[in-house]
Amino acid sequence: NYHVLFSAITGSTDGIGKQYALELARRGCNLILISRNPDKLKAVADEIEREHKVKTKIVVADFSLGAEVYAMIEQELKDLPIGILVNNVGVNYEHPMRLCEIPLPKMWELINVNVGAVTAMTRMVLPGMVSRGKGAVVNVSSGSELQPLPLMTVYAATKSYVRSFTLALREEYAPKGIYIQHLSPLFVSTKINAFSDRLMEGNLLVPDAATFSKYAVSTLGKVHNTTGFWIHGIQYFFIKLAPEWIRTKIGLRLNKDFRKEYLQNKVKAN
Repeated sequence: NYHVLFSAITGSTDGIGKQYALELARRGCNLILISRNPDKLKAVADEIEREHKVKTKIVVADFSLGAEVYAMIEQELKDLPIGILVNNVGVNYEHPMRLCEIPLPKMWELINVNVGAVTAMTRMVLPGMVSRGKGAVVNVSSGSELQPLPLMTVYAATKSYVRSFTLALREEYAPKGIYIQHLSPLFVSTKINAFSDRLMEGNLLVPDAATFSKYAVSTLGKVHNTTGFWIHGIQYFFIKLAPEWIRTKIGLRLNKDFRKEYLQNKVKAN
């Protein structure tokens, strides 16, 4: 249905965003790629056009700047009918740490990117979708939404926001023909987890971005709430069986291990 329209993907130069864009292109979708690095954007757009013979448009935007960035994005998108919006852009901690150890600019980056972008981009494109009576919004959250997550307190809180925002938004706009998907992966081997060599190496439970995205795109239009990957769905089910306080304690333990691994590697590197 959406092939004559454009699919817009935020955070589309690396990881899940890039691979998700490639999967949509493989299905014949024209793309709008929105990220902050112009060189990477151009490289991804060239790769997609060369391999899949679809149209691409790039929009250079730094979501960490907050409210000021959206007037420019709106101007860039104003004449383009958007059929699918993938709110993928996100940032994480450099490594697990307590709240007062987070540099203030990083704290605001987490909030501006993880909360601001999904909210403002959705508000921007929804009127066009509603006027056409069809459209799809995919909001990429994270398994960290499943419980409070000590040592990644702000990151996990932003992802809880994404979940709440998405589920409420669906009630508002599903009657107007808009399909709204909540996509909540567990660990994927992307640079958002660069604090851990174990996660970057990947394994059966930690797929790479290409493997994950192939599954995730295949759920589009079929499932409203999904982890996007079959084995993550099994993990999600079993995680939810434990009470929240236990999940929080396990999350703290995991993040203490990741913090220790990161600091040890840093000492070795120096």
